[in-house]
Amino acid sequence: MSLRTAAKFARRELRGGLKGFRIFLACLTLGVAAIAGIGSVRESIQAGITDQGTQLLGGDAEMEFTYRYATDEERAWMADNASAVSEVVDFRSMAVVTRGSETERGLTQIKAVDDAYPLVGAVELDPAIPLATALGEADGLPGAVMHPLLVDRLGLAIGDTFALGQQSFRLTARLTSEPDNAGGGFGLGPRTLVATESLAASGLLAPGTLFETQYRLLLNDSSDLDTMKAEAEARFENKGLRWRDSRNGAPGVSRFVERLGSFLILVGLSGLAVGGVGVSSAIRAYLASKTHVIATLRSLGADRATIFLTYFIQIGALSLLGIALGLLLGGIAPIALSPIIQTALPLPAVITLHPTPLIEASVYGVLTALIFTLWPLARTEDIRAAELFRDAMNAGKGLPAARYLLATAVLVALLVAAASFFSGSVTLTLWTTGGIAGALVLLALASVLIRWISRLTAPRARRRPALRWALAAISSPREGAASVVLSLGLGLSVLAAVGQIDGNLRNAIAQDLPGVAPSYFFVDIQRDQMPGFLDRVENDPDVSQVESAPMLRGVITQINGKPAAETAGDHWVIRGDRGVSYAADLPKTTKLTAGEWWGAGYTGQPQISFAAEEAEEMGLTLGDEMTVNILGRDITGTITSFREVDFSTAGMGFVMVMNEAALVGAPHSFIATVYAEETAEAQILRDVSNAYPNVTAIRVRDAIDRVTEVLGSIAAATAYGAAATLLTGFLVLIGASAAGQQNRTYEAAILKTLGATRRRILLSFTLRGILLGAAAGLVAIGAGVLGGWAVSEFVLESDFTVIWGNALAIVIGGITATLLAGLAFASGPLRAKPAGILRTAD
Repeated sequence: MSLRTAAKFARRELRGGLKGFRIFLACLTLGVAAIAGIGSVRESIQAGITDQGTQLLGGDAEMEFTYRYATDEERAWMADNASAVSEVVDFRSMAVVTRGSETERGLTQIKAVDDAYPLVGAVELDPAIPLATALGEADGLPGAVMHPLLVDRLGLAIGDTFALGQQSFRLTARLTSEPDNAGGGFGLGPRTLVATESLAASGLLAPGTLFETQYRLLLNDSSDLDTMKAEAEARFENKGLRWRDSRNGAPGVSRFVERLGSFLILVGLSGLAVGGVGVSSAIRAYLASKTHVIATLRSLGADRATIFLTYFIQIGALSLLGIALGLLLGGIAPIALSPIIQTALPLPAVITLHPTPLIEASVYGVLTALIFTLWPLARTEDIRAAELFRDAMNAGKGLPAARYLLATAVLVALLVAAASFFSGSVTLTLWTTGGIAGALVLLALASVLIRWISRLTAPRARRRPALRWALAAISSPREGAASVVLSLGLGLSVLAAVGQIDGNLRNAIAQDLPGVAPSYFFVDIQRDQMPGFLDRVENDPDVSQVESAPMLRGVITQINGKPAAETAGDHWVIRGDRGVSYAADLPKTTKLTAGEWWGAGYTGQPQISFAAEEAEEMGLTLGDEMTVNILGRDITGTITSFREVDFSTAGMGFVMVMNEAALVGAPHSFIATVYAEETAEAQILRDVSNAYPNVTAIRVRDAIDRVTEVLGSIAAATAYGAAATLLTGFLVLIGASAAGQQNRTYEAAILKTLGATRRRILLSFTLRGILLGAAAGLVAIGAGVLGGWAVSEFVLESDFTVIWGNALAIVIGGITATLLAGLAFASGPLRAKPAGILRTAD
């Protein structure tokens, strides 16, 4: 028979409506909608960053230099190529408020600006006064504006005085909005805005101080950004220039949003996998209900291909409907929720229909539908017409023909390739795919084991009839134990893994910090201040350890004479400036893994000791030459050793250390870490700040609190994705319960005929749900713990312990979900009259 005949049969089958396919459509729709929605929000943020790149950046382009101002040559080039230039100096310091004998201190991120700032947009102040007025001098003191959080923390009121370094300022307004704040990156303290000229007497910008200068440029309409970038980098890149322009005004935020969005979409793929289980179960149940139709077609001469095509076309049409509904929901939901989304986001977002995430979601939906429909459809080919009348859809071979196995393998490979392409991370995709596949295999084996154990233990529960009936039902292929364990178990596994990872991160922060991390980082300590500083902290009985080192910042520009990116790719070490230090003798806490230290008194060509792990990731070997730009000067050295550097302790660690002679002549300051009892921290801060107003103290616990907030947001977003997966699993449970309602009705009729009460039958149904839910939950704990361990061990490289509270919640959740789904369909079988049911049974 022809394809036209199969299409005609499929069209007639579709006249029956969506009966039997509601869960099928719901699973597919929800999975596609989750991916489309996440992708749409991600694309909206990226579009907002691109659309408002000039305002986010503060100009059409920006030239940034590390710990120095632009030279006369660089300023001249800017003046020749830009219609307007604004200079911004960015650094950290301590805001100090003195009230009689009491002193309050707060870490702040200072932005010092010139008269041209802001080139684009407007600064919003409370009270609403011009920025020039707010920063101007009055009564002999320069003005300053401050973020409301810091104002409240320091107990300031408008008109009060505070100090930055050795300069006093008058608070003139609260800073409610900066037009260029989104591109500023991660800040440890709230913002304070001052005029650059007001800092001349503060002592905060002495040679070697850690600061950055950013020159925002407004360009003519005829200017070409690509041409200007190429020219600027060709002339000044070797002097430490970093170029940004309005095409990506907040690159750090953009990269974070892209990666988080990609990760969440991969989490969404696990939801589609759960939905795929539901799709497969729904098709299997639907075809089982169509055995008489299929038998009739076979009896009338329909061959296997025609029957396969008939239902393939029908299910394909319904799959397209489910995907279309998912795309509609995923595309419209962000628009409908745009007021909430835009309020929650610190960035502009162009929330509209974006085609790219919809295409991505449709590709995932089509491939998932094909993968999970192929096997149940293929089983129709292996069953004869006579067997179909005996309900053989619940029997038959476990595996379809080889061509279907090959087709499934090809489709899975295409799905992985598509996920790798869309996410931009092959490694993350392979890890996610491996995790989902491993969880599915583990859950499939668990479902077989559960049925086997139930079959063995059912005869032994003679004195507990309800339990025996529950075990007997679970062991039956009609009960759909595999679907329950696979769908619910995979959703719970994702949720369990997220919970384990989040719990271990929080435990690491809460438990390891007191014993490992320092109390303070002190930065911008001048060379002549080091003896007095060390005398104060090293002679304090409450201080257990002090580490100090000279501190410079440098940008790796070349490796072996070639641009660094050609050797190291997009490694984080070369994406910006990194800490550089120098030492003569090998520090006592330093452990070399390869090579030799240069030793005290070495004055030859510059030598570099590099962090071993980062060197391996970048493909570096001993003897490689590396060019580092420090304060606009290129220093080329040879890598002569690798050493262990543990950044996880929040202590002092440098990617690069050079010999003393290579750097000692450059302007620089020192940094120090102080490990002290918590009760002594406040006094140490007061003494150091009073003696050295220019020194900035960064409390490590405060810094880690900021990191914890970010991690909490990421964990919450991931948990929402996992919750969507769990919701899909619950829909599959409902579908399995609905599909098994006829079997339960027949079972209840038999039991009633044999004298069982409704109460005992309901108890049997309840025990069935508890056992299956507990089994799914227990397996999910295993899969989730294994996944959490893998991420902690190989991705986060942190210690791992099982979070038992989370694990217990997973088991309880599995039992509750299975009970609710099962009991929702229990009333029908309990009310059914045995005579009517048995009279119509085959």
